[in-house]
Amino acid sequence: MPNKTVDLDQLSVDTIRLLSVDAVQKANSGHPGLPLGAAPMAYVLWSRFLRFNPQDPHWPDRDRFVLSAGHGSALLYSLLHLYGYDLSLDDLKSFRQLHSKTPGHPESNLTAGVEVTTGPLGQGFANGVGMAMAEAFLGATYNHDGHTLVDHYTYSIVSDGDLMEGIASEAASLAGHLKLGKLIYLYDDNLISLDGPTNLAFTEDRMARFDAYGWHTQHVADGNDLDAIEAAIRAAQDETERPSIIAVRTIIGFGSPQEGTSKVHGSPLGEENVRKTKEFYGWDPDQTFVVPDEVKPHLLEAGQKGAELQADWQKRFDQYKTQFSAEADTFTLSFAGKLPEDWDADVPLFKPEDGPLATRQASGKALNALKQRVSYLFGGSADLASSNEMPTKGEASFQPGHYGNSNIWFGVREHAMGAALNGMAQHGGVHPYGGTFLNFSDYMRGAIRLTALAESSATFVFTHDSIGLGEDGPTHQPVEQFVSLRTIPNIIVLRPGDANETAEAWRVAMTQPKTPVVLILSRQKLPVLDQNIYGSARGGVEKGAYILSEAEGEPELILIATGSEVSLVLEAQAALKKEGIQARVVSMPSWELFEKQDRAYQHKVLPPSIRKRLAVEMGSPIGWHKYVTDEGTTLSMNRFGLSGPGEEVMAYFGFTVENVIKKAKSVLVGQPDDIEEKQVLS
Repeated sequence: MPNKTVDLDQLSVDTIRLLSVDAVQKANSGHPGLPLGAAPMAYVLWSRFLRFNPQDPHWPDRDRFVLSAGHGSALLYSLLHLYGYDLSLDDLKSFRQLHSKTPGHPESNLTAGVEVTTGPLGQGFANGVGMAMAEAFLGATYNHDGHTLVDHYTYSIVSDGDLMEGIASEAASLAGHLKLGKLIYLYDDNLISLDGPTNLAFTEDRMARFDAYGWHTQHVADGNDLDAIEAAIRAAQDETERPSIIAVRTIIGFGSPQEGTSKVHGSPLGEENVRKTKEFYGWDPDQTFVVPDEVKPHLLEAGQKGAELQADWQKRFDQYKTQFSAEADTFTLSFAGKLPEDWDADVPLFKPEDGPLATRQASGKALNALKQRVSYLFGGSADLASSNEMPTKGEASFQPGHYGNSNIWFGVREHAMGAALNGMAQHGGVHPYGGTFLNFSDYMRGAIRLTALAESSATFVFTHDSIGLGEDGPTHQPVEQFVSLRTIPNIIVLRPGDANETAEAWRVAMTQPKTPVVLILSRQKLPVLDQNIYGSARGGVEKGAYILSEAEGEPELILIATGSEVSLVLEAQAALKKEGIQARVVSMPSWELFEKQDRAYQHKVLPPSIRKRLAVEMGSPIGWHKYVTDEGTTLSMNRFGLSGPGEEVMAYFGFTVENVIKKAKSVLVGQPDDIEEKQVLS
């Protein structure tokens, strides 16, 4: 047991430290340095400030805590265990083991009390900004004089690595502009990164940078000074017009023989060094996973107080309900991830005479209709709203003093936008969406991937989806992005072929509780397909693929297409019919949704007996082989595009009716030559 002369605060801090060290050592894997250095600031925050109820981790008005430095996950797991969450000592002993609730980096869908999935540096920093944006929007939406439903803080522990990442700069700039005064970050300023001292690569004045962003900045000279940390957090709370960051000078691996060195960052201490570390703190080196009798009840007090706070909040909510019943119902629906009755009643049904219409335009119309009925649709564009067909009125946007507006101007900050959407989704109470050009999804990929891993419900809207955008050229023409996004697990990618498929794609996006949805939309105008003639988008899109136009009699060939290429293959089908060749046209807006259908439906759309198939898509052919079989091929892109008028660029690369017919015939005669000479880079 530890030395009994240590006061309870210090004993609690050391318990957090050494539980983390034991977990890392038992796993023989992990990062002990951060928990040893940052435990004091974590203790002050959790015991003296954080409002939470471990019995109800989803209480809407709890404070949010993000461990952006997710490599220090052992610290978070020790906190969750000690402060009363459903995480046992045995769970700590299973740290980093298969199927445990204590994985190497925190996963929000796996461990109660973990607010967001973190690890890739900078992501948690930007997630926290999204959470604070959601809090500000919800507060402005629901709070009334004398009736406050939403009033909480977002806290985070961030590291040197977080601050080095570009995504953190994007997010910090946005947060400063928005004056998110309920955002408070504790910066673990320990001067060490994985490879060595930070002065090898990171010598800027970090707090001067945040001053320039419009943040409130402070320094705490000694990371073990609990009272100084408390005073800094109180000062941050008093600053209501600026987000706050507190640089807390810590010593990585404090108390271990390797303290202050990079050796303690990402490797277990080793049994001998663990013993010496425990001796430094006055603990018995022969005991592991020790929680002193007086520590556990002391730390549980914070959660017990949180339960009282929640009970008081529930009483206030019940009173609120009597005066603002409709708003209370919407609040409840939104945090349950549900939708109002008739939420999609105004989603337009397009007719051929409404066209031609770019799918980005149809998306804008559908989104505007949805926002009239779903007040918690919250999002915007990375400075491309007019191109993404999103609301563009700056005076009606989410701004300081106008947090109740649901249209966000993210600025040219795609990566921060993606991570903020994830933070909003994890916060709850909103359905977030964000838009930019498809080519820039690459800038957002890290955030999209974590959104999928976290099982968050967010909608990513990507327009200007192909070489069809034309004159901007190959720097802006996506080629590999379709397949790149489709490779991410737990994601739904939809590339609708006309306005009605786009409207249905939004219906899909609004009804996925644990899956982010990507909408891929055209710049160029497309014909609106007659729903009385062709297969219905309603019911078809949600299945991922459907028979859009059937052959007369037994099909000899199946033409498969997505997006703007759907109308192209319909024209080719008609031309082939005139030559006596019967082809079925299948629209396949989503591989992922099609894969979810039962085998009978899949075989109905793509019968195994019809192996002559041609897939047409202005992107990489990778992945299409599973649909076209060994007797089929693709008309696709295997190189970058070119600058020129869109129609001319598409014609140059063979996306014409004539070339689709040529390809189809080559498939039928068993010579599916799928590489055009002009598509080979010299």
